[in-house]
Amino acid sequence: MFSWAKQEQGGRNKEGEMYQTVTEGLQTLYTKKLLPLEDTYLFHDFHSPALEAADFQSKPMVLLVGQYSTGKTTFIRYLLEEDFPGMRIGPEPTTDGFIAVMYGENEGVVPGNALVVDPKKPFRKLNAFGNSFLNRFICSQMPNQVLQSISIIDTPGILSGEKQRISRGYDFSEVLRWFGERVDRIILLFDAHKLDISDEFSEAIKAFKGQDDKIRVVLNKADQVDTQQLMRVYGALMWSLGKVINTPEVVRVYLGSFWAKPLQNTENRRLFEAESQDLFRDIQSLPRNAALRKLNDLIKRARLAKVHAYIISYLKKEMPSLFGREKKKEELIMRLPEIYTFLQREHHISPGDFPNVTKMQDMLQHYDFSKFPSLKMKLIESVDKMLATKIAVLMAMIRDEESKQPPAMVSGGAFEGSHDGPFGQGYGEGISAGADAEDWIVSRDKHRYDEIFFTLMPVNGKITGVNAKKEMMNSRLPNTVLGKIWKLADCDHDGMLDDEEFALAQHLIKIKLEGYELPAELPHHLVPPAHRKNPTADALYNHSED
Repeated sequence: MFSWAKQEQGGRNKEGEMYQTVTEGLQTLYTKKLLPLEDTYLFHDFHSPALEAADFQSKPMVLLVGQYSTGKTTFIRYLLEEDFPGMRIGPEPTTDGFIAVMYGENEGVVPGNALVVDPKKPFRKLNAFGNSFLNRFICSQMPNQVLQSISIIDTPGILSGEKQRISRGYDFSEVLRWFGERVDRIILLFDAHKLDISDEFSEAIKAFKGQDDKIRVVLNKADQVDTQQLMRVYGALMWSLGKVINTPEVVRVYLGSFWAKPLQNTENRRLFEAESQDLFRDIQSLPRNAALRKLNDLIKRARLAKVHAYIISYLKKEMPSLFGREKKKEELIMRLPEIYTFLQREHHISPGDFPNVTKMQDMLQHYDFSKFPSLKMKLIESVDKMLATKIAVLMAMIRDEESKQPPAMVSGGAFEGSHDGPFGQGYGEGISAGADAEDWIVSRDKHRYDEIFFTLMPVNGKITGVNAKKEMMNSRLPNTVLGKIWKLADCDHDGMLDDEEFALAQHLIKIKLEGYELPAELPHHLVPPAHRKNPTADALYNHSED
């Protein structure tokens, strides 16, 4: 079953020896330290199937979940900038199954039953959900540059009502929970006109409990409402999410219209562009954080496996040796919340590490407690040692790997060309305004700045810091910001400002007041002509005064 583990036992990663890669270290730690504990205490029957080599070696995955016609499939097409095999888009519920969109040299579709026997794909354990699910699960492969870095999972559109839940033929929430444990990012899509969260959608979101750090929310089709309506829609969405996602932190919500068609309402164009770039940066960072995410998931799994071992061994210890087993079993199941509290105190465990008590009670009904194994401290100590020492070694290795060879960011598709050129975010705005102009952009307003300059009583063509401060304070910007502006504007570092430097300072104040950020160093196109190293640059600036 774990052939990859046997190959690595050939004298390479013995106790105390360093691993070659983080992925190799994760695989070895799981197989040697955690898997024996999981096997002994039936962890895979109660919680999650055993991990395989493909789970550690797979590319980062993004899971899209939402109600029908919120634009999930369109969102994937927007990122890839081309159709993918098996894609169907329409206002009605079109995607009736799960589609794993992955990289492949040859374009095509792999059916679910063939997919779960492929050892190179991280889907083998989905076989447990049966034919009803596998008949609705396909892998869409295509040679797309975006898919060289990430894989994307499209899910069926969720309807409201009882009919859909009954007719699926498989446990939809459990499938989502399986994916939620393994993906790197979970994106919940909402339509600006479809904010209600149905019962099944609520159950789907609750299936991601414990994966809150992976969840992002996208409010799609936001261009179909005006600014006032958008504020109301955003407030209603946050209110709806607050009832389902029980965390004190506010979920990150991205607003926009994620398809390659003209905006219906352009008054929020700048907001949509900024939000889409934020979302792109979040997705692009996934390959860089993939190893850290797998390490984090392994730690969470180890903590749950330890708690599960304590629960199972306690139930075994409390069982009578001969008579009254069924009665005692019912009593222990009823007392499970009290057992949780006892184990928390006994072993100093956080309440958040324990599994859902109601679900655990339901599952325990089907087991004979007398056949449960007793507590084996050697297995627990092995996992504790892994968490205390081995994980720290892998953390250091992650930093080393990133410094030597940083993972490539997601590129291609919608990610390509969104940063460079005249259509990049912020191009020609704020500090970059005038970068491709022939004249010095500050000269366009310099006549106004000169009027202020000469009222500040310059001496030998310059004003002192005291006089400049009085005028700059009128902007009401904090001293820390004004201090930065002073350093940028005082090009010759003489503690005084000439007319060009003063005009530059006023221009930087204007930029900051308009909501743009200041640079760490002054860009070449903003350097006053008189202070440029190339004397011929003065020809670009008409320094005539009225």
